[in-house]
Amino acid sequence: MQVGESQEVKLVVTEADTAEALGSGGLRVLATPRLIALMENAAYAYLQKELPEGKSSVGVKVDVEHVSPTPVGMEVRVTAEVASVSENGKQVCFKVRGYDDAGLIAEGLHRRVIIDVERFLAKCQNKQNQ
Repeated sequence: MQVGESQEVKLVVTEADTAEALGSGGLRVLATPRLIALMENAAYAYLQKELPEGKSSVGVKVDVEHVSPTPVGMEVRVTAEVASVSENGKQVCFKVRGYDDAGLIAEGLHRRVIIDVERFLAKCQNKQNQ
């Protein structure tokens, strides 16, 4: 994991991706929660290529400003660029940006924590057993 490395994902906005469909607003434009999910997906995809078997990552913080609407049918491109890696290598912060054909639609930061999948799932299961 090196600062400056990045991952890109794309999406053509459908009705299912709109604020109206997701209940985050009443308009037929790309919903902010869907955009943030796409940003998280880009960061996750980057880390999955870098991590050994048995490790994964979970999102723990998102700070994004959605600055421009995107209509149904337009393609969205999202990049997640490594901004920093903690000393112990367990936290990775990404600069995330979203674009449509007209330009920048969102930008911000997203932090993920590297986890051991087995231990994480066991901790989760213990919640149900209490």
